[in-house]
Amino acid sequence: MADNKEKTYRFLIVGGGIAGVTCVEQLSSQIPSADVALITAGSHIKAVTNYKQVSKILEEFDVEERPSSVLEDKFPKLTVIHSAVKSLNTKSHTVETADGQVFGYEKLCICSGGRPKLLTQDNPYVLGIRDTDSAQEFQRLLSKAKRVVVVGNGGIALELVFEVEGCEVIWAVKDKAIGNTFFDAGAAQFLIPSLEAEKPERALPCKRTRYTTEEPAPGAAQTFTAERNSRGHGSSATESGSALGPDWHEGIVLRGAEQVSRRVSLEYQCEVEKIFTSEELLNSPEQTITPENGGSWPVYIQLTNGKTYGCDFVVSATGVVPNTEPFLCGNNFALADDGGLQVDDHMMTSEPDVYAAGDVCTACWEHSSLWQQMRLWTQARQMGWYAGRCMAAHVLSEPIELDFCFELFSHITKFFNYKVVLLGKFNGQGLGPNQELLVRCTKGREYVKVVLSGGRMVGAVLIGETDLEETFENLILNQMDLTPYGEELLNPNIDIEDYFD
Repeated sequence: MADNKEKTYRFLIVGGGIAGVTCVEQLSSQIPSADVALITAGSHIKAVTNYKQVSKILEEFDVEERPSSVLEDKFPKLTVIHSAVKSLNTKSHTVETADGQVFGYEKLCICSGGRPKLLTQDNPYVLGIRDTDSAQEFQRLLSKAKRVVVVGNGGIALELVFEVEGCEVIWAVKDKAIGNTFFDAGAAQFLIPSLEAEKPERALPCKRTRYTTEEPAPGAAQTFTAERNSRGHGSSATESGSALGPDWHEGIVLRGAEQVSRRVSLEYQCEVEKIFTSEELLNSPEQTITPENGGSWPVYIQLTNGKTYGCDFVVSATGVVPNTEPFLCGNNFALADDGGLQVDDHMMTSEPDVYAAGDVCTACWEHSSLWQQMRLWTQARQMGWYAGRCMAAHVLSEPIELDFCFELFSHITKFFNYKVVLLGKFNGQGLGPNQELLVRCTKGREYVKVVLSGGRMVGAVLIGETDLEETFENLILNQMDLTPYGEELLNPNIDIEDYFD
């Protein structure tokens, strides 16, 4: 295979998402003389813009699609190769692309991201949303739809259900509460009124709050309806490729065919039993499958709680699996339980000179007690940046320490127009019964939850404009004993920052 090698690069990065692009930028700025190549399937790359260091660890940024020429203009020694990867040969240090070219490398970083976990393969009525391409397709299908079923409980499902208008949404969630990857039932209950309130033209706390605090019985649906006038956005077409940004629905008209603005029915604690067409429904021998309502739909979905819904299409938003496919054959990578490439604290895989960063890898070093891996934008950027630093340090024979960002988990995002900040073990991950929770909630304005363990703050969830993130980050990092403050810690009449300056 090595005889038709095009060229050998000092650094070769695979993947034009946030991790890959950040890694390229880091390497190109640290060693400007080095030949760096980026292999990416799409013609656009994902760039971090409006980057803001909010505090020691917390960071905020936007993600934008940019033509890859933007990177090449910035770094004269960078080559962008537009093709998918067909195979990797770690022994000969070469990568073969789909169009038959072969490139050599001294150091390689795999940043190929994740692909959607689909409920079922090759069903035209089941759409997995992962990249901007699938978002366009979703928009096209939605414009003719009267009812869709959304399956999943992560960030994309949350955003989707909130943004879709003019279409009935059945939302199937496998947990007891919405968004449980990001927050607990209390925070979910705080956000639920946003599903029934009229959507504000801009981010205002919602006025019409009518909500129940008791959980619906298993099998019972919670339904929210709001009437609204339509409001369109212009749409922008983009190339296929990497994952969606936090604001992926901006500039996409997510409008269905119905007049009603929002009608969301939640089905809790259930998963998908089966998906079938109207023909299969008619021909089913038992005829036991009775849809919740008459009418003929292109596709039917049966849930594990026994209910069957007809709909125009199903959106599979059930997370991602690491995209390791083209790299495994013939090589000897150690894989983690979740299918990711195992990396050590220098982002190195088990194969020599091969690094990995972002959704494709699994952090297998001994984690700080306040950090966990979640496949999010923030971590793709941090890992890509750190992998670039490690690769450069190894080439320059410089020592390198595990970056400080892996000391404390932190993530800033937006759900339902509220700012959301997550810190540390924000859901009490792995703490068991040894934890105490303090919660302060002002309806329609803010939700603050603090997780304490042994009198020390180990995690927090902040929803709304609380201005507490920096103080809480410091309290978590300092591990100060907060027992003397007790409940006063969240007393809204006390300015907590004054205490701990």
